[in-house]
Amino acid sequence: MGNNNKENGRKNMRLHGYDYSHAGLYFLTVVVQKRLHLFGEIRRDAPAWPFKMLLNDSGNMIEKWYHEIEHKFPDKRCREMVVMPNHFHCIIENMALDDDQRPNDEQRPNDDQRPNDEQRPNDERRPENDNSKYGIHNKRYGATIGNVMDWFKTMTTNEYIRGVKFNNWRRFDGKLWQRNYYDHIIRNDNAYQKISEYIIDNPIKWDDDTFNCE
Repeated sequence: MGNNNKENGRKNMRLHGYDYSHAGLYFLTVVVQKRLHLFGEIRRDAPAWPFKMLLNDSGNMIEKWYHEIEHKFPDKRCREMVVMPNHFHCIIENMALDDDQRPNDEQRPNDDQRPNDEQRPNDERRPENDNSKYGIHNKRYGATIGNVMDWFKTMTTNEYIRGVKFNNWRRFDGKLWQRNYYDHIIRNDNAYQKISEYIIDNPIKWDDDTFNCE
């Protein structure tokens, strides 16, 4: 998934030169920093039953913010998703925009030029409430997939921090999510079907999952 060229010890997972605001389907994965199991557990209720993901409160929070993406970005559609103990898979659809919804080039940052956490002012890194520029009521059209994932990671991090402070959620070290994320452009219906099944079956195949470690 994505482009794994290394630069300065980090993986660049974006497809170079691709406009991630284009209409289409995108398979995305974000992973917890250090792969800590924060969002629940995989278990089965009887030996012959399939494994299933049991979300804790923080896992339910991740699922909630995923569905808020459509409110913040009205031209996005949230398709299949799964919250796993230490990562999150989803498919997001970019809808085609009407002319009056389309941002101009100066308004739309390139995914490769998005500021990282160290470059953002503190008030953008951790907004205090949903009425900030990151809030769900400040709707945005024409955002790239990178913009959407930045927003999702920011909002889930903010709420997770509140959960640590007030609800005794498990602490994380430094950042909730790994700095980057994995993406895959879904090119046709056959690919969409296979990836959808992969997402749905992810809990069943947890024993063999690449991210099953801590």
